[in-house]
Amino acid sequence: MVRVEPPSYRAAELAPRRTRYAFLVVALNEGDRLRLQLRRMQAQSALADILIADGGSSDGSTDEDFLRSCGVRGLLVTHEAGLGTALRMGFHYALEQGYEGVVTVDGNGKDSVESLPDFLRLLDDGVDFIQGSRFLPGGHHAHTPLERHFGVRCVVAPLILLGGGRWYSDPTNGFKGLSRRFLLDPRVQPLRRELARFNMQFYLNCRAARLGFRVVETPVSRVYPSDGEVPTKINTLRAKLSLVRELVMTAVGGYNPPPQSSWAESEAGGACEVQSEPGKPH
Repeated sequence: MVRVEPPSYRAAELAPRRTRYAFLVVALNEGDRLRLQLRRMQAQSALADILIADGGSSDGSTDEDFLRSCGVRGLLVTHEAGLGTALRMGFHYALEQGYEGVVTVDGNGKDSVESLPDFLRLLDDGVDFIQGSRFLPGGHHAHTPLERHFGVRCVVAPLILLGGGRWYSDPTNGFKGLSRRFLLDPRVQPLRRELARFNMQFYLNCRAARLGFRVVETPVSRVYPSDGEVPTKINTLRAKLSLVRELVMTAVGGYNPPPQSSWAESEAGGACEVQSEPGKPH
């Protein structure tokens, strides 16, 4: 059976669904970086419902009154660890809500959220997987740490090529677009609990290319702070070694599911507590 294993999470619905697509912002204690990003994203709320996938922030950055003022539609909160866990939560909620596609982005203020219309246009054109890239013509990056630049171009991209059969110029970039068709394909199964950490990002890139989905890259901007601070959760030797191990596992197919028949034969996991605005549907 297809494995559907989201983490346990709470969904606070701050507004009704308005659009076909969801703009999923992944965050954990991002403070003012997230708040400033959401202010920049406010104009985008007419194009795609904004959802926050929060890994249990304790810094007040996801205060619900503030989120409402920025046009955020929903706050999803889990206390289970991992980037992949937050993405599983977001994908699960978006699919349950019937969105036709999801655009993901980090919540640390580095990315050109103004590029969202380009992702939506590509989803409308039938593209199944969109990878944002700072390295494409028309893209931009600044203050990228040398270690990060080398790792993306000389380690991650070649191993993703090995696993997926396609070269991505910026595969670690969390600015991605995914169609509902891709997320629901039983050969993908992105809601499995083993996709809990960095491996989710690598897996999605590899699987989309290997299975022959329509894949494109689109130029985006990614700018690190000029003061040398690197907003990242990959900040210890242990985390970096774990990332490399998961990358290699992805490249050799270690996270690929066995063949399945259909999404309808699904096995639910996790739990979702939904809190709606009074008088509003969910």
